[in-house]
Amino acid sequence: MKTIHTMRYTLIAALLVCTVSSYAQKTAPTVYGTHTNINTNTNEETIHTDKDGKTYEMTFADNKMTSLSIDGKSIPADKWGEYKTFINEILEQVKKDKIQAEKDRKQAAKDRERANLDRARAEKDREQAVRDRKQAELDRQQAEKDKIQGDQDRKQAKLDRAQATKDREQADRDRVQAEKDRQQAALDRVQAEKDRAAAEEDRKLIAKLLSDVVEDKLVPTKSEIHQLVINNEGMQLNGHKQSEDVHRKYLTKYQDYIKNGISYRAENGHVQIQRNWNGRN
Repeated sequence: MKTIHTMRYTLIAALLVCTVSSYAQKTAPTVYGTHTNINTNTNEETIHTDKDGKTYEMTFADNKMTSLSIDGKSIPADKWGEYKTFINEILEQVKKDKIQAEKDRKQAAKDRERANLDRARAEKDREQAVRDRKQAELDRQQAEKDKIQGDQDRKQAKLDRAQATKDREQADRDRVQAEKDRQQAALDRVQAEKDRAAAEEDRKLIAKLLSDVVEDKLVPTKSEIHQLVINNEGMQLNGHKQSEDVHRKYLTKYQDYIKNGISYRAENGHVQIQRNWNGRN
């Protein structure tokens, strides 16, 4: 863009030089060295010209010659006819010069207008170049930001992929664990059912045992039974060892249920029952 502006300024300068040179050639003095003066107050036009070493001066008013002098000497009006051909040549030349001067003025105005347009266009181009440079800088900065953001996005995507892999692996482990938990829950439900059944069986067994103890008058009431232990070694009731006959009776009657032993404790409303008791508290 800078090269284009330089070429444009060079062309404008060349055009101005050519215009001034052309105008100077067109307005150069004629072979007679003629020039005119106009008095705007009196509306008189004075023409000065040189020919053959003499200076001629003619004055006109309302397109009529009012005076003629040669080398400063006034020529009487009755002698003007002798100079008619020369005067007509001068007037014709002045007319041509005026026409040419008007053309030159219009051309100069056009040239100035064109130069102004060129300067305005050059200024617009310069302003556009400034805007282009600013935009190019903004684009460069944005491209740098985009590059940085792209790098960050790629790094984040890599981290996300790694995290997704970890999440999938954890999900797989969770599914395996969930399956194990489900299986364990099923086992726990089965065991809980067994425990409830065993507890119910123990409750019924203890109820029968306690009823037998009361019925055999070993204690007056069930509420007075705080401890009952029956195993292969013997039978204790509230810490007191019972006779061998009593022990044998209960062991024989409940051997299918007692097996290796059973223990019952009741304290402060809390009841504890143990199967397969080994005789140690």
